[in-house]
Amino acid sequence: MDALRKALGGLSASYALVFFTAVLLHSGITLGPLSQPVIVPAVIVETLCGLAMLAGAYGALAGRAWAWDGLIYTHAAALGGVLMGMLAVAMNPSAVATTLLLWYHGTMAAVLAGGLGAAFYVSRVRPVTTPGSAGIRRLRRRAPR
Repeated sequence: MDALRKALGGLSASYALVFFTAVLLHSGITLGPLSQPVIVPAVIVETLCGLAMLAGAYGALAGRAWAWDGLIYTHAAALGGVLMGMLAVAMNPSAVATTLLLWYHGTMAAVLAGGLGAAFYVSRVRPVTTPGSAGIRRLRRRAPR
């Protein structure tokens, strides 16, 4: 599971770079052959998604106790932002739906959903460290009914 945590942390860092590149593009900056129209709400959402992914990457790569929960929350938040962008493009008939914009949203939704699924999978099978246990791991137990 440690290898998966590090892999998801590295992927989260690369997703953050993709989000920050999209921020630059939606700010009106042209990066080589890539350009997008200026969309201020997209800049705000993609900045928040990029920051969330950086937080998840930090937790996973630094081996923090909250790393798995952080990966779940950050992937879910970023996926929500991407889905919001897809909905905004679909609901606005005057929106300029470029090929790059559609490809970006579809690809990011797929990879974030995959990462979220992996983080959820690990959250079901990993042992839990309880507060004050000094690193001793116990298996999760159901509460008595």
